[in-house]
Amino acid sequence: MTNAQAEVERVRLRRSIGFLLLSAVLPGSVQRYAGNRRVGVIAARVLAGMLGLLLVVGLAALIAPGATVGFFLTPWVTVMCRVVLWLLFIGWVALLIDSWRLSRPMELQQRTRLAMTFTVVVLAVVMGLVTNFVAGAFAAAGNVGSVLPGGGDTEKKAGRYNIMLLGVDASDERIGVRADSINVASIDAETGQTVIFGLPRNMQGVPFPEGSPMHAIYPEGFRCEDNKCMINAIWTDAEEHADQFPEGTNVGLAATKAAVGETLGLEINYYALVDMHGFSSIIDAMGGIDLDVMKRIPIGGGSSPVYDYIEPGKGVHLDGKRALWFARSRHGSSDYERMQRQKCVMSAMVSQLDPQVVATRFVELSEAGKDLLLTDVPRDQIVELAGLALEARNQQIASVNFMPPLIPDTAHPDFDLIRKKVQSSIKASEQA
Repeated sequence: MTNAQAEVERVRLRRSIGFLLLSAVLPGSVQRYAGNRRVGVIAARVLAGMLGLLLVVGLAALIAPGATVGFFLTPWVTVMCRVVLWLLFIGWVALLIDSWRLSRPMELQQRTRLAMTFTVVVLAVVMGLVTNFVAGAFAAAGNVGSVLPGGGDTEKKAGRYNIMLLGVDASDERIGVRADSINVASIDAETGQTVIFGLPRNMQGVPFPEGSPMHAIYPEGFRCEDNKCMINAIWTDAEEHADQFPEGTNVGLAATKAAVGETLGLEINYYALVDMHGFSSIIDAMGGIDLDVMKRIPIGGGSSPVYDYIEPGKGVHLDGKRALWFARSRHGSSDYERMQRQKCVMSAMVSQLDPQVVATRFVELSEAGKDLLLTDVPRDQIVELAGLALEARNQQIASVNFMPPLIPDTAHPDFDLIRKKVQSSIKASEQA
């Protein structure tokens, strides 16, 4: 090869590399000056528009992060973002291939031509993986947004958010909704310091506030002669008196929320009603949890035989199924013991759900989160609540269960004592 031929080859190689780099970084720039100018101008305008939109979104996120995130959690918005994202990827790949064509690869030596072709393929694959990752994030956002319709009380209550957590078994053979676990998480709106209050499902005589339609029916509290008026039966009982509630009200939920708030002396901001099987899915999406198990916990029992055990030990790793059995197992234990175990599981989920787990398993977590049956947390509050959750995971979560010996007789509980204990526990948590 003569010096002139070598120089021509170098010029062609530099042109090919330059075309690929320009097309990868500034899509349409090659077409604008060496190909179809109209296509290049359109691509440049699209790129400028997208950069401008990103700038606007960034400014909005700085000024109003809650509202911005809430908008991008709206399911139809996430679908549109995914469609636009994939269209942009297809356009980017088309422009990259066209730039490779404009570089006249057939004029290059075979080895150089193959290397450049390989580079185009690698760039397309890498960008495809990035696009798929971002599209997955939008899909996860849509999943989260679908279970955040709003409707809750966004005002802080004495500087706290009080969230009622109900765990239900939504199996087909059960009639009506009866909560297997009833808890309220009271969270300091500044520090994230959290106290969880647990009410046993067999507590009787719980009061209704005067503004509740159930107060007119049970002015002395939820009590009946056959002792079946337990707190977990409020939901189904309220549905039998649906005509006493305003039209369109979820009467079971409204009555339960009112009774729980009045019992504890707290104003409830939000609720989350979770199917226990969805609870299991969330733990699986986390990769399991580690618990200190103090005694053998039977798996099975009740209407079926015990077929396995969760053995005691420190830092026992449990998947979703075994964690669910740890929280719910009734064989050889009382409701009060189950409440303690449920608190252990909830605390472990908060403390072990770190940002790395969220970042690497966000799609699985969002799919599992769709098993939340009901909640009234608004989308624009999720940023603040998520921040508080991150604060809470670095702190000791206090827990108070209103069961013996604190409440010796849950059939005739001392509600004044319960409310005093709630306030003293919150005060102790704030001082800590």
